[in-house]
Amino acid sequence: MSFLYLVIAVIAEVLATSALKASNGFTELWPVILMIAGYAIALFFLGLTFKSIPMGLAYALWSGAGIILISSVGWIYFKQQLDMAAMIGLAFMILGIVIINVFSKSTHL
Repeated sequence: MSFLYLVIAVIAEVLATSALKASNGFTELWPVILMIAGYAIALFFLGLTFKSIPMGLAYALWSGAGIILISSVGWIYFKQQLDMAAMIGLAFMILGIVIINVFSKSTHL
C-alpha cells in the first residue's frame, strides 16, 4: 500500500507544480487553487509512506520521480527544451529509482 501512496503523492506533486507554472505568478485563480490542493494531497500521502518506507528513501523516490515527470510535462506541455545533459541526468535518476526498487531491502520493512 505504501507504494500506492507514494505514486499518489508523486502525481499530486506533478499536478501541483504544473498548476504553479500555469498560475502565471499567482495571477490565475484556478491554477493557484489546484496547486494548493495538489501540494496538500502530495504531502499527506508522502507522510503516509513514512509509516513503512524510511523517510530518506521515500523522499528520494518522491522527489526523483517528481523531477523526472515534471521535466517531461515541461518538455511536452509547456514546450520547454531539454538538452542532452539534462536527458542524461534524468536517465541516471530513472536508473537510481530502478536500483532502489529492485535491489534495496530498505524499502521493504
